[in-house]
Amino acid sequence: MSYPSWSYFPRNARPEPWAEALCAAVGAQRTALDTLQPLPTGATRPSSDGVLEVLRPSMERLGYLVEAGKTRSQRIERPVLFGENGRAEVTYEIDAFHDGLGIAVEVEAGRGAMSNAAYRDIIRTSLLLDADYFVLMMPISYRYQSAGRTSTTDAYAKTREQLSAIYASQRLRLPFRAVLLIGY
Repeated sequence: MSYPSWSYFPRNARPEPWAEALCAAVGAQRTALDTLQPLPTGATRPSSDGVLEVLRPSMERLGYLVEAGKTRSQRIERPVLFGENGRAEVTYEIDAFHDGLGIAVEVEAGRGAMSNAAYRDIIRTSLLLDADYFVLMMPISYRYQSAGRTSTTDAYAKTREQLSAIYASQRLRLPFRAVLLIGY
């Protein structure tokens, strides 16, 4: 199986070169990110912040501004609405943005795999100004403990099904030229 798994929407559009370059950057970090590989005893998977930290150097080389931490100066805020005197009145935080190409990036890990974070990310990113493309990174597989048992959810596959349904039904039209889903 090639790594990472990825899907480009709409399905009738040829993936842009930037999409393949970003997937190659994720692929180069397979050892640190691959959620299908067994973990050594006691080890844990990286959080979404940990995934961003691993990918930061590669993404910055590709021209992305990447969130560096949780302090205000390290976060990336993008405008949604403007108010008095042209000041941004509503902004949303995102994980990374490529100003030159208009690519907004969100990375999810455990919480995102277990909740409806994909839906939230799709809607919130749809409202960002200047976001022509959307990249959503999800774990291929997420293992978790529940009631003393280990369970697994296939976060990437579930999100791929959601995006396939959105694009096939055409009842909800997303404002992006394309969406890239990456399973790590």
